[in-house]
Amino acid sequence: MIMPTSGSNKESIFPENQWNYSLRAASCKAFYGVHPRPNWITTEFGGHDIYRVLKRYGSNMIFFNGLRDPWSGGGVLKNISKTIVAIVAEQGAHHVDLRFATKDDPKWLRDVRQMEINIISDWISQYYHDLAHQS
Repeated sequence: MIMPTSGSNKESIFPENQWNYSLRAASCKAFYGVHPRPNWITTEFGGHDIYRVLKRYGSNMIFFNGLRDPWSGGGVLKNISKTIVAIVAEQGAHHVDLRFATKDDPKWLRDVRQMEINIISDWISQYYHDLAHQS
């Protein structure tokens, strides 16, 4: 999988790095013995329009995105349907909602986790309701 990344030490603690596909492809071949497939993600998962694909084929998903996370720009930031829900927190970062709860967690994080619990509980209730009323 190809994930083009670059950066400068003015923006982060990491050394400066310029994206170069040819170097990345050579590294993949040297380390793993494979040639990268730069279009694999979009071919396999329909990433050209992820909102359309998820709306058509998905259900019961929660996408949490913390806007302090640089990956959030590629995340799902709005609800796609009643059962594909985006929760966005300005203060959050990468999968902080999935970490163990502590007494020091801020209120916004406790609220996000409670929202996730409520959403999942509704899905489970709906499942059992549908099951009980099948013909």
